[in-house]
Amino acid sequence: MDPTDHIKTPKVENVRMLDRYHPSEPAVGTLYLTPTHLIFVDPDKKKETWILYTHIASIEKLPLSTAGSSLRIRCKTFLLVTFVIPRESDCHEMFVSLQKLSQPARLEDLYCFRYTSSSEDIPKQAGWSFFDLQAEYQRMKVPNDEWSLTLLNQDYELCDTYPKYLYVPSSASTNILVGSSKFRSKGRLPVLCYLHSNKASISRCSQPLSGFSARCLEDEKMLNCILKTNPNFSSMYVADTRPMINAMANRATGKGYENENFYENIKFQFFGVENIHIMRSSLGKLIETCEQQTTTSTMNNFLSGLESSGWLRHVKAIFDAAFFIAQAVSTGVSVVVHCSDGWDRTAQVCSLSSLLLDPYYRTIQGYQALIEKDWLAFGHKFSDRYGHIAGDPKEVSPVFTQFIEATWHLAEQYPRAFQFNENFLLTLHDHLSSCQFGTFIGNCEKDRIDLRLNERTFSLWGFMANHMSEYMNPLYAPEQHSDLLKPNLAPQNFKFWRGMYCRFESGVHPRENVSEYITATNDHSNSLEDHVRFLHRKISLIKSKLSECGGKVKSSLLKDSSPSIENKFFYNKVSVLSNLNSFDDPLGAIEFRKTESESPESQNLEEKITQITSDLESVALDWKTLRSVQECSCSAPFDHFTKKNHCWKCGNVFCTRCIDKHTALPGHLSQNTVPVCRPCYKLINQSPPAESPQ
Repeated sequence: MDPTDHIKTPKVENVRMLDRYHPSEPAVGTLYLTPTHLIFVDPDKKKETWILYTHIASIEKLPLSTAGSSLRIRCKTFLLVTFVIPRESDCHEMFVSLQKLSQPARLEDLYCFRYTSSSEDIPKQAGWSFFDLQAEYQRMKVPNDEWSLTLLNQDYELCDTYPKYLYVPSSASTNILVGSSKFRSKGRLPVLCYLHSNKASISRCSQPLSGFSARCLEDEKMLNCILKTNPNFSSMYVADTRPMINAMANRATGKGYENENFYENIKFQFFGVENIHIMRSSLGKLIETCEQQTTTSTMNNFLSGLESSGWLRHVKAIFDAAFFIAQAVSTGVSVVVHCSDGWDRTAQVCSLSSLLLDPYYRTIQGYQALIEKDWLAFGHKFSDRYGHIAGDPKEVSPVFTQFIEATWHLAEQYPRAFQFNENFLLTLHDHLSSCQFGTFIGNCEKDRIDLRLNERTFSLWGFMANHMSEYMNPLYAPEQHSDLLKPNLAPQNFKFWRGMYCRFESGVHPRENVSEYITATNDHSNSLEDHVRFLHRKISLIKSKLSECGGKVKSSLLKDSSPSIENKFFYNKVSVLSNLNSFDDPLGAIEFRKTESESPESQNLEEKITQITSDLESVALDWKTLRSVQECSCSAPFDHFTKKNHCWKCGNVFCTRCIDKHTALPGHLSQNTVPVCRPCYKLINQSPPAESPQ
């Protein structure tokens, strides 16, 4: 269905937008409904607020007041905004339209199927080929003698929420695999997730259908086969991420956990990671705490609200389980991990354990591969958990948000261990629910293949590759953390992530954090270093050419001179030195005029001088400081919605819309593409291409 069919009132004027941090200074402007965004334009403050419909979590129509009718909108990006609309009829129509636009009925109605990437110079297929599941296992040296690829799930008949390619113990027969699948919830049998260089492994599955006394010989053999893949240890762990009381309660429904009497040489360990409903409730309480009125809220209110939400306690529980598994694997003990259905808590713990163990997953490419493998391929229900379409609200839960936050906590303790920065994590989180790209659409690999997302939509990885410079951590030093990360899990080390949950706050805190200043300084230093290398190469070339020219002049003088050189020769140098015009002059640094009129040779020299001057001026030596710039050249003010970006050519600061071009600067030796503003982009591309010094 066309989104415009839901829009009855596309424009309302004299709307007030309330900012809870400055309630006495509302912005007044016009509210627009477009096919994809809700847009508020404040002409006086030159400010635009864009809200994607798919980012809207809830819409609340407040009681009528003397000022008008109010709509309160909460977003999945933790933005809270209130619009006061003069006429109640306009407010009601806006309310109805937004409810329909923010909750499409079908996946095919999502934004990604209409998104055209008009402002991004990337093809639609970019990013879809960045990850290959078989290549990732080959990186872990699988298949090998102990582990092999099975094609039993090639048509998703064994388990429709697993990937088509599964890696299982080589000793496991088809009967064992099929029997184990039938004994596991949703058919999610134990399969390889991560293999360490010491042959210890992390395998994942769902809970067994054991009830109070049921057993399955094939499933018992399956776990024994996994145990035998690691010849270094005669035992292994089964890590049940649920609280034990929850696992026991599931036995009444015919599910539950493994009976220790039936599984030999296996140690069982329970952890206290709660279910999706408790996590959803916890996040709701955290958001309520963050939305307290700044004029009446106290420190005690905030801290007690943070404590009662239990949010940080839940994040710590995930860490406790992941660190236990990572330590076991690093010492050579294999672990099988499961929760209930194996697509929420299991994904959190397996991926976080891998992040602790493997430095590759701490790079941008590796982190994306980790998400593709442990979350997308193994069937985390992204469309259900983030409410992409209208459905059961009880299925919504911030499972992946907790994984992103756990990554942030690790980066806070190990700031030099990760190639990416906080902006990378925030961008990743926001596009979980934006539905602008097809990467996170659907609940499993089979859903994405059926929807042909790689043909019909853009990939988030392609978009992020086009903005890689924005996500780089300037402090990254992988050689300092090449093995297992051992985070301090003491309660006082878990912090409230203000950059995620209060990022739209426009109070007394500075708009640019330390990381942004370091990144800008690092970019400026890299630009200058590249320019210095360019100048060194040019100077070396000049010296070699001048030496060559000097040698030719000297040989010419010796050849033409007689044994007794007359003094008058030195007063008539022009006739000899004019021969230099036939020599190579790399920079046009030496100019000789034969006559008062311009000769073609001298014009060529002037063109070379002009080109060199242009090359030298193509790199900004001074960059404007971020703090000193209040608005972009397009008059857009810089606030919490607008990121500041430097143009590497002119050094000025621009908003994201005005610096959407990348090109190589003539004054850089590397000729790598860098961000530039639109005027500089036109200027560089109108000029003749620079000759990089050889």
